[in-house]
Amino acid sequence: MFTFTQLFLLMFVLSIGLRLWLSSRQIRHIHQHRDAVPESFADKITLEEHQKAADYTTTKTRFGRLPLFYDAALLLIWTLGGGLEWLDQSIIAMEFSPIMTGITVMLAFMLISSALDLPFSIYTTFVIEEKFGFNKTTVKTFVIDMFKGSALGLAIGVPLLFAILWLMQQMGDLWWLYTWVLLSGFSILMMWIYPTWIAPIFNKFEPLEEGDTLNRIKGLLERCGFSSDGVFVIDGSKRSSHGNAYFSGFGRNKRIVFYDTLLKMLSDDELEAVLAHELGHFRKKHIIKSILISFATTLAGLAILAWLMKNEWFYSGLGVSTQSTYMALLLFTMVSPVFTFALSPIMSLFSRKNEFEADAFAAEQTDAQHLIKALVGLYRENASTLTPDPMYSAFYDSHPPAPVRIAHLNAQA
Repeated sequence: MFTFTQLFLLMFVLSIGLRLWLSSRQIRHIHQHRDAVPESFADKITLEEHQKAADYTTTKTRFGRLPLFYDAALLLIWTLGGGLEWLDQSIIAMEFSPIMTGITVMLAFMLISSALDLPFSIYTTFVIEEKFGFNKTTVKTFVIDMFKGSALGLAIGVPLLFAILWLMQQMGDLWWLYTWVLLSGFSILMMWIYPTWIAPIFNKFEPLEEGDTLNRIKGLLERCGFSSDGVFVIDGSKRSSHGNAYFSGFGRNKRIVFYDTLLKMLSDDELEAVLAHELGHFRKKHIIKSILISFATTLAGLAILAWLMKNEWFYSGLGVSTQSTYMALLLFTMVSPVFTFALSPIMSLFSRKNEFEADAFAAEQTDAQHLIKALVGLYRENASTLTPDPMYSAFYDSHPPAPVRIAHLNAQA
């Protein structure tokens, strides 16, 4: 008989193998195209800049294999190796209430996992990003961010976890539906409070200064019928030289945020085009669609969990002897990526479709050539590869590959 343990191991091997195959394709494809700038970028990107992007991407991809193997080994140790069983039984022996036992087990697991992942975060920030000239984070800032994130996670996560475990324990067979309502409401609340309450904990936000840039942005917002809580500049240069821009918030509590590094990279024409692209996501209702998809997948996941947690083989098949609501939740969270990674291209395809639509909207509101210049500038400054492997890109990239995106914009122009 084909047991759940065997199914898990099969999907585990297939998932790891697929990830390794994709990373090998990515490295090989970029290396094969390293010595020549793509024709469509030949007059915009120098060979030196192109090769820096190629080396930066392949370095990150190669290094990514190490945490992949490490995380895979940890997953086996936690499950079939008896790690969760040991942690669970050790805390059960303390004789807390069921909910407090669950919270303690999950907090202990997250603390141990965070500590084990810390070396990879340190290496990425202070070695890889430093090597390619992007890191601006000091050790002090890194440590402060880590403690702020941990404190915030506890302040928000513990009450939420208590509520989820209480619903799982008290609401009978329909607990998953009540939990879905809770998580959906929590997600909307977090989107609403993030700009004004959470983001400022980590970064400084200053209103964009009065002048031509702000006037052009206000004009674009009026043309697009977009109201916001303001246009702000974030001190992104405190941590990295990468540039970006984004919307945050929900309802009337929306903010437009530019990294200070982005303002130094782009002209007013290019900034306006970048903002028009972001407004395209708003006008095409991409944010609402993404929220609805998130809600639907969460509902489906909770329904599957509700079925799995009733079956003894789900626990024993993953190395746990004692059935409990919190252990079902923890196991499901840990192993679900093994079973769902193959679906990644579907979500990536949806995201790239949204990017094309937002680009088309930007081309209607501004000169498409300005957006092209802005994107080329961002590719250059962020060392984004111009030649990703198509298969790797299909799985991982939320944005279309640079040549495809620029060709699409040229057609719009």
